[in-house]
Amino acid sequence: MNYLSDLISQAVWNVPINVTVLGQNITDPNVVGQMQKVWNQFVQSGQIWALLIGLVVGYIFRNLTKYG
Repeated sequence: MNYLSDLISQAVWNVPINVTVLGQNITDPNVVGQMQKVWNQFVQSGQIWALLIGLVVGYIFRNLTKYG
């Protein structure tokens, strides 16, 4: 286990600096607005109903197939 830990440590610390991600260019910092837009699209496309139906069917299926 110690050998594996040392191997992983050496692999991580010897990564060239140009491979490591140092930063990103953020074009729209309005995270809450983006989340609201995605949620509205999720509801308008009807995927919310697929999620709810899938949860109900999965719950019923789990209860029918569990042992004990």
